[in-house]
Amino acid sequence: MTFLKPLTLCFGLALLAACGASDRIAVQSPPVAEKIRIGFASVEVKDVSLPSYAAADEIAQQAADGTIVSSGVQWGDAPERAIGLEISRNLARMSGRRVAPEPWPFEEEASAALDVRFIELIAGMDGIFRANGQYFVGVFNGRERSGLFDLTVAYDPKGGPAAIARARGQIVLDLTAFIARNGLR
Repeated sequence: MTFLKPLTLCFGLALLAACGASDRIAVQSPPVAEKIRIGFASVEVKDVSLPSYAAADEIAQQAADGTIVSSGVQWGDAPERAIGLEISRNLARMSGRRVAPEPWPFEEEASAALDVRFIELIAGMDGIFRANGQYFVGVFNGRERSGLFDLTVAYDPKGGPAAIARARGQIVLDLTAFIARNGLR
């Protein structure tokens, strides 16, 4: 009987550890298909600001009644870090300019600083991924600017977290192009 207690305890702990393990989904950014000229030689992308549900490790969806529901599947990377890196990489590829996320890694200061603050970044159970918020472009001794964004991307809600991850990659690419055209010229 005393032999079975440690064995049962080990089996229980192993089962608990297996149940605690979570699948992770990495966001694959779609390829940048267009080149967009921007008016700055270099841009620093500040850390993005996300609502708490979008900054959480678990992928969430919004029900028709507004309830935020967790999928139980985690993002492959911390969302704030990942989205900042996606914007930086997308903008560098689109513009051909020197773009880097905060903290700025170069000796010479960036020509502009981009700050993106999301009000909403959520996949609806209706098959629409929504992103809205505001961006700010800080310029040393220049014309600073800001703008609002409100973007949507359709996705297949039956595709689960993988479809949500693809939609997030697309909406961040679309947002980067929107900011390049409207805020960085």
